[in-house]
Amino acid sequence: MNIFVGNLSFSTTEDELRDAFAQFGEVSSARIIQDRETQRSRGFGFVEMPDDNDAQVAIRELDGTSLDGRDLRINEARPREERPRRF
Repeated sequence: MNIFVGNLSFSTTEDELRDAFAQFGEVSSARIIQDRETQRSRGFGFVEMPDDNDAQVAIRELDGTSLDGRDLRINEARPREERPRRF
């Protein structure tokens, strides 16, 4: 399951994000989305967990909890919408 994690602190690392979810089960990947130009965190990321049950527990337990001083907003990620390409 792909999980959206919002309201991340700009100082949160991918390892910290992975560790927060790993207490609930196996984490396949943890990515923090960065601005293309500045390479700075955009304040959100995605975590993938192979077991849907573990992922649901993680969402329920971590939503609203604090990480690096920010209250996380966590839910199941929606499929990415197709957008027109910019030229």
